[in-house]
Amino acid sequence: MSNPRAQNAPMKNRIKTVGAAEREQLITTFGNARLVRLADGSTALRGGRLQDQTSAKEWVSLFMHEAVPRFQK
Repeated sequence: MSNPRAQNAPMKNRIKTVGAAEREQLITTFGNARLVRLADGSTALRGGRLQDQTSAKEWVSLFMHEAVPRFQK
């Protein structure tokens, strides 16, 4: 082996932990409605009144037209 110290280094674990599935990233808010990106890459619209959700749908259609958010309460 040309570099035995590097060859015996511990293996890097690239598998995400179980807790990582619960993480989400806030994209923006519309009143009380929150548009979030989930760990699997999908988007979700959570909470808010009907007016807040309508504003969020309009914003998504203009600026994130490739996204199809799930609606959750």
